[in-house]
Amino acid sequence: MNSKKISIAVIKRLPRYHRYLNDLLEIGIKRISSKELSIRMGITASQIRQDLNCFGGFGQQGYGYNVESLYNEIGNIMGINKTFYAIIIGAGNMGQALANYVNFEKRGFKIIGIFDSNPDIIGKTIKNIEVLDIEKLDEFVSNNTVDIAMLCVPYEVTASIADKVGRLGIKGLWNFSPMDLKIPYDVIVENVHLSDSLMVLGYKLNEKFNREKKN
Repeated sequence: MNSKKISIAVIKRLPRYHRYLNDLLEIGIKRISSKELSIRMGITASQIRQDLNCFGGFGQQGYGYNVESLYNEIGNIMGINKTFYAIIIGAGNMGQALANYVNFEKRGFKIIGIFDSNPDIIGKTIKNIEVLDIEKLDEFVSNNTVDIAMLCVPYEVTASIADKVGRLGIKGLWNFSPMDLKIPYDVIVENVHLSDSLMVLGYKLNEKFNREKKN
């Protein structure tokens, strides 16, 4: 891999490459050119080559890319060959949906704990994991390896829970709460706002409707 810093735009495209390559493997395609891949993905062949060259290339002139090899290499780059242990904080609708998502373990993420402060939820089992009282979080983290905290809590407690995650030494925070987080600890934070994506879809639909009215 090149030593230069890889742009976040390139990193965000890697999961998409991985997904399309998996689809190709499932239909038995063994090799593919950047041009053929660009047609499937809707981005230019030049962009694909530039992105993959950030990590050393992987293609052969006149042959293209070995689909299985490229799929595995991108998986290695993204850490899928490792296991990351995760907990969910907040066992409401979003937290339960995350707990029940079947593809996390296929991608190297294993949920080992779920926490909440609601006495009506504490003690319930979600996908064979008992929901624990948030007061037991410190003890749990001290007794288990926890790499990632998935945060699904209300806005008003987001900052305090995130601060606790940082103080406990958890290095990754996947934040589904309404607040964009920046915390003063050595924690990698990924803020996720599903409503933003929905609003972009709404914008595109609105533009489409406006064009149709003019025609």
